[in-house]
Amino acid sequence: MWVEVFVTAFTLQLLALPGEKGQLVIAGLATTYNPYLVVAGAATAFGGWTVLEILLGEALRGALPVAYLDAATAGLFVLFAVWILYDGSAMDGTSAEPNPGEAATTDGGTSPVSNWEGYLSSFSAMAVAEFGDKTQLITISLAATYGANPAIWVGEMAAIVPVSTLTAVTFARTTQYLNMTLIRRVAAAMFLVFAGDIASTYLLGISVLPF
Repeated sequence: MWVEVFVTAFTLQLLALPGEKGQLVIAGLATTYNPYLVVAGAATAFGGWTVLEILLGEALRGALPVAYLDAATAGLFVLFAVWILYDGSAMDGTSAEPNPGEAATTDGGTSPVSNWEGYLSSFSAMAVAEFGDKTQLITISLAATYGANPAIWVGEMAAIVPVSTLTAVTFARTTQYLNMTLIRRVAAAMFLVFAGDIASTYLLGISVLPF
């Protein structure tokens, strides 16, 4: 069960990350601050939020029948698919916004900033950016299904930390080479597959996914 929950949490969080606003915040802050401290601040905020979300999901677990929770989870997966595609089309249709790091630069380049400033800026920004995001809904849904299983926290952190680190270190250099529209569409399609698998389990008695 632990491995199953870990893989599920890891996979769902990984699919939710493309185009997620928290990753854009990390990318912006990393242009001014030490990228590893930006990731540390973001991970601290995300880890704290995840604990609260797991406790909320655990409280909901005993309050509703399992079938209702599964139906709600399937509905959330469909919502995530639409959400990802909508966010992608909105970002594709807008012009580039000012870089969050511009306020800390001068004609001579980036001004020196303290390590704590980078950490605290990332922590505070992510604490706000994560509120009401689809990553939170995923955590609550998982906890409502599996209970307050530590594998949820470990699986989600195993996805968010490496991806955030990669974003912070390489995002500015690789954006022009990535087809973000394709990535969002693949992620949206996977969420629809997860929703379809839940529906298939109840309607046909068959699960098409290995986890």
